[in-house]
Amino acid sequence: METTKWALDPTHSEIQFKVKHLLISTVTGQFKQFNATIETDGEDLSTAKVHLTADLSSISTNNEQRDAHLRSTDFFDAETHPQLTFEGTTLEKLDEENYKAHGILTIRGNSNPITLDVELGGKTQDPWGNTRLGFSISGKINRMDYGVKFGMPSETGAALLGEEVKILANAEFVKQAELQAA
Repeated sequence: METTKWALDPTHSEIQFKVKHLLISTVTGQFKQFNATIETDGEDLSTAKVHLTADLSSISTNNEQRDAHLRSTDFFDAETHPQLTFEGTTLEKLDEENYKAHGILTIRGNSNPITLDVELGGKTQDPWGNTRLGFSISGKINRMDYGVKFGMPSETGAALLGEEVKILANAEFVKQAELQAA
């Protein structure tokens, strides 16, 4: 069977994370520069191999001082480890719209298996004849598993930052045209 390649449409995609601050509120951040590809056997999504990279220097929480701190060695160490990666190995079909994406997430050189919930938003033809797929992705990781261990306590002794990080993404992919022999 022929391999089908799908390219991310970055103008219709986003990657966010959420983490507790002082364990009472949530801070949301995003990566402004990222790329992803999917390869499938034909158009069978259950055969999907996903490759994602996110540029850690593009992190944004709408606070430049906090963003600079997140890029530092206290958190992502973006100078030494400029990208996080996800290598998806299997996409387990649960029903017509829901999947489990299994793969390896690497942050700061630390790689761990992860399972993400994936909802297929649909498949359609755009006005220019391209086939598009849309997904909503969610999951959770423990930042400590990836070497993101900053944990200065507050004046009351409470943690300043939660260990659990929620991952939320919306992604749109475009089927790549097959090259025809001349």
